[in-house]
Amino acid sequence: MSNSESITRVALKKVTPDVSGAMGSLHGAAVSAARDAKVEPEILELLRIRASQINGCAFCLDMHTKDARAQGETEQRIYALSAWRETPFFSARERAALALTEAVTLVHDGHVPDDVYAEAAEVFDEEQIAALIWAATVINAYNRIAIATRMVPGSYQPAQK
Repeated sequence: MSNSESITRVALKKVTPDVSGAMGSLHGAAVSAARDAKVEPEILELLRIRASQINGCAFCLDMHTKDARAQGETEQRIYALSAWRETPFFSARERAALALTEAVTLVHDGHVPDDVYAEAAEVFDEEQIAALIWAATVINAYNRIAIATRMVPGSYQPAQK
C-alpha cells in the first residue's frame, strides 16, 4: 500500500457529519466510562497503540504513541509493545488489558477466549472490563476508518496540558 496513490478517498466528517459526530460521542462515552471505572489512562493508550499495531493503522499509531509520550510513557515500553509478552516491562493489569485488547481486535481468531477474559477478571472489576471492551471497540473502529480513508500520519500533535 502506498500513500502516493492518486485516488481521492471520502472525507467522512464532511460527507456524513452526523455519523462522524456519533462516533465522536461514542469515543467520549468510552473515555468517560474508563475514567469513571478508574482505568489508568496509561493502560488506555497502550491498548490503543496495540490494537493499531495489529490493524496496521499508521495514522492511529502516530497519534497514540505521541499521546502516550505526552502522558509520560517511556520509549522502551512503546518500542517493546508489539512483543509485550516477551518483556518484563508491563504490569499484570497492563498484560491483562493487552491480552483482552488483542482478543477483541482479533475476534475472528478465538472469539475472546475464556482464559483471556478470566485473566482480565482477576485484575479488573466488571465496570473496568466493560470500559476496556468499549475502548478496544472504539479504537478498532477508528483504525478501520483511518485505513479505509487513507488518513495521513504525521501532523497530529497532542493537546498541551
